[in-house]
Amino acid sequence: MELIFLVPVVVLILLSFVTIRQGMIGVTTVFGKYNRVLRPGLNFRIPLIEMVFKRISIQNRSSELGFAAVTLDQANVNFTALVVYSVINHDEETIKNVAFKFIDERSFNQSLVRTIEGNVRSFVATKKQSEILTLRNEIVLYVKDNLDLILETWGYHLIDLQMNDITFDEEVMRSMAKVVASNNLKAAAENEGQALLITKTKGAEADGNAVRIAAEAERQAAMLRGQAVASFREEVARGMSIAAKEMQASELDNSVILFTMWTETLKHVAENGKGNVIFLDGSVDGMEKTVKQMMAMQKMQGDKK
Repeated sequence: MELIFLVPVVVLILLSFVTIRQGMIGVTTVFGKYNRVLRPGLNFRIPLIEMVFKRISIQNRSSELGFAAVTLDQANVNFTALVVYSVINHDEETIKNVAFKFIDERSFNQSLVRTIEGNVRSFVATKKQSEILTLRNEIVLYVKDNLDLILETWGYHLIDLQMNDITFDEEVMRSMAKVVASNNLKAAAENEGQALLITKTKGAEADGNAVRIAAEAERQAAMLRGQAVASFREEVARGMSIAAKEMQASELDNSVILFTMWTETLKHVAENGKGNVIFLDGSVDGMEKTVKQMMAMQKMQGDKK
């Protein structure tokens, strides 16, 4: 009989203790009404009367969301987001709010997802398709500002919100790829045209410089050749004048000078002909004829003086 009486007592004693693991907080009720909060560790409760209604995690929690939105120019945008949140604090009122605001965890998650979707859609609806990809940070900030206030009323705090993927429908992505490709081709063509223009301009400048340098060199060469010919003629004239004066002083005929010049000319042609065919009358008659012509020219020049 004593053993039968002792068993219920032991059971009641065991039911009087409840363990709450680290990172969790327990909420108890008495006859369905909130009673108190149980902290992590071993806690005592009134057996069979005080019930553990819910265990609430005070650790960070995350949810991955996927949804779509429509831009101002009617383009469908697909979003993949990650939201990280946690209970604001461990105060009793906050824990009560978390425990009794929603009927279950599923309802809370559904409300969280729909709230984020609504904020993103309201922002995207005011923007054009071409702007969305550059407004990732603006979307996150807009949603955070609105979501923080709502989560606080539920007893939660938003830690982070990330927009991991922002994609468009396949047709839109294909058209965007074509636009990017055409822009790249346009830029490449412009760069190639500029490079070709620079190449041709530099080539034209080089050709012009080469022509100018060649012309200047030719001018210098012609001037030097002219100076050489003039100097040669001047020396020839001076030599002939000196020779004529010496011939007159020696009472010799000036035709000897002309004869010497004729023979020197034949010698020069023979030495420098280099195999070229040069027709020159080297006979005695030809020499006499040439000497007479040279003497006549010399006499005409003497008469002019």
